[in-house]
Amino acid sequence: MLILENIRLALGGLRNNKMRALLTMLGIIIGIGSVIAIMTVSASLTSSITDTFAGLGANNVTAGLQQQSEEGETRSNGMKFGASNRQIYMEEDDRITDSMIEQVKTKFSTEVESISLEESVGTGTVQSKEETANVSVSGINRGYYDANEVSLVAGRCLTEADVTGNKSVIMISDQVVEKMFDGDAQSSLGQRITVDINNRYYGFYVVGVYRYETEADTFTQDSEEDVTTAAYIPITTGKELFHTDEGYERFTVVTNPQLDSVEDFAEQLKKYMNQEFYRGNEDYQINTMTMSTVTDSMNDMVQTASVAIAFIAGISLLVGGIGVMNIMLVSITERTREIGTRKALGAKNSYIRLQFITESVILCLIGGILGILLGFALGAAAAAMLGYSAAAPLSAIVGSVLFSMVIGVFFGYYPANRAAKLDPIEALRYE
Repeated sequence: MLILENIRLALGGLRNNKMRALLTMLGIIIGIGSVIAIMTVSASLTSSITDTFAGLGANNVTAGLQQQSEEGETRSNGMKFGASNRQIYMEEDDRITDSMIEQVKTKFSTEVESISLEESVGTGTVQSKEETANVSVSGINRGYYDANEVSLVAGRCLTEADVTGNKSVIMISDQVVEKMFDGDAQSSLGQRITVDINNRYYGFYVVGVYRYETEADTFTQDSEEDVTTAAYIPITTGKELFHTDEGYERFTVVTNPQLDSVEDFAEQLKKYMNQEFYRGNEDYQINTMTMSTVTDSMNDMVQTASVAIAFIAGISLLVGGIGVMNIMLVSITERTREIGTRKALGAKNSYIRLQFITESVILCLIGGILGILLGFALGAAAAAMLGYSAAAPLSAIVGSVLFSMVIGVFFGYYPANRAAKLDPIEALRYE
């Protein structure tokens, strides 16, 4: 009952001095509001990053070649000089072979759903009469479509038969169709187009058209008409036409959706390939990466930056706490006779101390709640401007409320203790 009475007295005092109470709480409101706004934007950005990378293949595991760790110097051109001053170049024998990939499929038959292969061929232009369109040509296999989202507009995707048959077929974007075939995707199917790459001309037959999509936050210096879009040919055709090395530097495993842990499988795949195929390789080893690894790394960077900024913003809470202490000292001075009367009637020092600590906590708690509302409003507005949905973390809200109460106790204790130690006779004489 004593605590409820103190709360009632504290609320009554705030109502009697509304403007003073608001100005006192201003530091708390700004401090808590700033922290909540920053954490809201951080949580929204983190959620957006997670969703984006999940859409890129949450179940994908990329395995690729990595230079062996060795004491020595790595030059800017990628060449590595160890203790023996031996220059390290990637040889054809170092590359991942089709045989290795087949053995991986056999070894992890229940974990692997498909294998995605992609190798860049080059950047060039598609030419037809006076029209040209910029393309970046990549050689892929059928599994590429399982690991990447490709929206088909017309025709078909590249098939396993295209890959095994080294066929001269190509899949182009609707942007290329817009320029070369007046936007008629159906009429482009079966047409032969010429691709100029490094002043050499290669002919392909169009078998499919996909929808080119760009992220809203992607910046490019090219105009919409001159944008470079991907064009896909069978990976075997690319190797045959451009005489690239056999094998691959990396491949992507699309795992079974029922897999318990993608990270555990990635570790198993790395150990298996290093022991089975690269145990005797002094220069290269296999390393694996998952989308969750990339997502976690980016989220950690965002959260670290957010915490640092929130800590700086939280310094204003110290100013707000000092303001609370100051106003409580003023309040004690104004109510000295009241304190003297209560002590003369038998009030213990602990009761007086509790009364003023409660008033300080209520003051900070109300300021904290107003700061949370202000912070969420500012955070939601900032998230909306950045194109994200607002998501205020519950932990930040609860933490802010508790921290407000801690500030009230910490900065209210000294004034409360000073009031409790007042001499009742001197307090009654105070004018």
